[in-house]
Amino acid sequence: MTDLRLQRRGLMLVLSSPSGAGKTTISRALLRDEDDLAMSVSVTTRTPRPGEEHGKDYYFVSEAEYHGMVAGNKLLEHAKVFDNYYGTPREHVESELAAGRDVMFDIDWQGTQQLKASARGDLVSVFILPPSIKELERRLRGRAQDSEEVMGKRMARAADEMSHWPEYDYVVVNQAVDESIAQVKAILTAERLRRDRQTGLVSFVNTMRGAD
Repeated sequence: MTDLRLQRRGLMLVLSSPSGAGKTTISRALLRDEDDLAMSVSVTTRTPRPGEEHGKDYYFVSEAEYHGMVAGNKLLEHAKVFDNYYGTPREHVESELAAGRDVMFDIDWQGTQQLKASARGDLVSVFILPPSIKELERRLRGRAQDSEEVMGKRMARAADEMSHWPEYDYVVVNQAVDESIAQVKAILTAERLRRDRQTGLVSFVNTMRGAD
């Protein structure tokens, strides 16, 4: 059987959650298994963590460079989180969508709201919840990357972040990571098949009708 792939417009898949809820693990599984899916690389003014690479994990920029990008409308979304600035470069994302490739975002509710305001038709948003606050704290402490002060800030912020779940298209409770990965994959598959994203449908159907 011929492998028929209709032309389509890519989508922006947003995964948001409190730190430690599991979105990084889910994101890595999707990037490994899904064709035509790439991770959006954000700019940030924060200091690189051990093992992070410029251009792969983030684009690490100065505050002056960051504010210049904001002023030049070069970011699709931008926000201040924990005393640092983050944002998504516009040009690369727009070129990927036009080419029919999907782009995944690891951003918070503030960035998601900005994307919703500017590109609602391209956006698919998923909020990842932990199974409990106790489990969330256990996962964060298991990282051993943050000071107690930062740890306290993250836990204090978690309740506020989780209050924004109604603003998302889908919600996944990450109790079992394999099940959560499967659920997000199902969301991605369904959203790729939306009629308005399959830009090649009109010519495909017209060709068949003309052959009748």
